[in-house]
Amino acid sequence: MSTYFAPDSIAWKIHADPSLVVGGIRALLEQGLHPGAMAGVAAHSNFREDSWGRLTRTGEYVALVTYEEREVVDMAAKHVRDVHERLGLSDPHLLLWVHASMVDAFLDNARRSGMPITDADADQYLAEMVTFAKLVGIPEVDVPASVNELAQYMKDIYPELIASEEAKKTAVFLLFPPMPKLVRFITPATPLWAGVATLAGASLPDWARNLYGWPSIPGQNIATDISLRTFRNASMRLPQFLRESPLTKKAREKANEKVAK
Repeated sequence: MSTYFAPDSIAWKIHADPSLVVGGIRALLEQGLHPGAMAGVAAHSNFREDSWGRLTRTGEYVALVTYEEREVVDMAAKHVRDVHERLGLSDPHLLLWVHASMVDAFLDNARRSGMPITDADADQYLAEMVTFAKLVGIPEVDVPASVNELAQYMKDIYPELIASEEAKKTAVFLLFPPMPKLVRFITPATPLWAGVATLAGASLPDWARNLYGWPSIPGQNIATDISLRTFRNASMRLPQFLRESPLTKKAREKANEKVAK
């Protein structure tokens, strides 16, 4: 067996970086701006009752597809497709929006956080992430595979986007998600999460912030970029075992073993 993404892929680089924490929350805020996608979440999801769990499971799925063996990934992707089909959430148009807004958030936040990513790297990342889209049932021909294609897609879909009341309520839950009591009262997770989520909201592109009706001040993007870099630099000083997911650590160890042989 082998993985879909090699250790030297841009997907490995971005998905193992601390900036993904902020990018992941931003992705959810972006995704909520499509009324069709938001309606599906509201009708068939327990996001509000278990927003903490859903957030962590989303991160786990991204890590699984990035680092696990293809056989494991294929099984997980089939489960996701089956759930989407059962809940009536398999519309390729809406799935493409969810995918595109995710990669837009991941890539933009990584670059603004100071990760060294060239223009060629950015295009390569978009090309690699076509695999993510195909795994959930999106036709390959529809998936933006370069930065220019993604920018055009965002321009084309903009007229469909709106910050519905449901989207605004969900944004509040992202800022202050219900957490397990032990996490909420024994750890600093609640204030830390609120800080990171606020940074994610600030990192949204201007058009998305405007749709939400969130105020912007002169120089805000510069201040946000400084905050993103500060967050990443501080996170990079943590021991590797504290800033890596178990799947990332497992994949890195496997890769090192193969090099050693």
